[in-house]
Amino acid sequence: MNSIQEMDAIALTGDLPAHGLKRGDVGTAVLVHANGQAFEVEFVSYDGHTVALLTLEQAQVRPLRANDVPHARELASA
Repeated sequence: MNSIQEMDAIALTGDLPAHGLKRGDVGTAVLVHANGQAFEVEFVSYDGHTVALLTLEQAQVRPLRANDVPHARELASA
């Protein structure tokens, strides 16, 4: 069973340098593909602008956990 549902917050499990994203960056699963084998994930800056909208495989994301700490960093140019 898939533990990530549409509109869930997720964290990256690895860097995506082509998009300027790093492990731990938080996005929102906006669409679940093939019963959780892949996800459309939107990454948004705090001013509300979309940074990236990507199709990611199950191994590239994880659900947020209760002991995760929010973190802010400046987005590097991709």
